[in-house]
Amino acid sequence: MRLDDIDRRIVACLLENARASFAQIGDEVGLSAPAVKRRVDRLRHDGVITGYAAVVDPSALGWTTEAFVELFCAGRTSPDEISASIRRHPEVVAAYTITGEANALVHLRAHDIQALEQALERLRNEPNIVQTKTSIVLSRLLGRPNGGPDA
Repeated sequence: MRLDDIDRRIVACLLENARASFAQIGDEVGLSAPAVKRRVDRLRHDGVITGYAAVVDPSALGWTTEAFVELFCAGRTSPDEISASIRRHPEVVAAYTITGEANALVHLRAHDIQALEQALERLRNEPNIVQTKTSIVLSRLLGRPNGGPDA
């Protein structure tokens, strides 16, 4: 689906504040509230907008330690098998298949270093994971919850 400039601006408004009213968004993009609603309904129908979520500050929940972990898997482990292994671990907040030597990159969040170490040990005990390489985050320089450069 092709988005026009107004659609992109509507999506940007929703990324900034998903609770904004159609009237507020309309003021930002130069449309009436009913016109914004029609566009949002179309964007939802077309799968551009897939849902709405609360964006929570991880430190408010006590998740003060985070790391990125490269996973090296045994043999020809499929993405579905990797996904099944990592879904069992609540500390995993995101995961990706990647190019390069590692099979996947996992983003972990934990309460502290000890909890992170325990999560890593549990990951390493998965039968298809043979090695990990961990980078602990010192500080977050930029964090966009769900947007990209065009949002």
